Amino acid sequence: MNTGIKKKNAHTTRDGYAYLTKRTVIRKAKSAGRLAALRAMRTMGFVITIERGWVVKKHEDGRVEKISRIIR
Repeated sequence: MNTGIKKKNAHTTRDGYAYLTKRTVIRKAKSAGRLAALRAMRTMGFVITIERGWVVKKHEDGRVEKISRIIR
């Protein structure tokens, strides 16, 4: 049965509603996280993050200060 409605692109259903794929959501979330980290670094001069089992404080000048080990 042909309804005469065609899909506009790969992320639009036949009735015209857009949907998100898991890949799109992950890509946008990572991009937003990177942008937020850059803005925080500019504003505060440091960012606190997780790296190789440690909570670390990364400074604007490149120094990395270990704060606490993560216990599993």
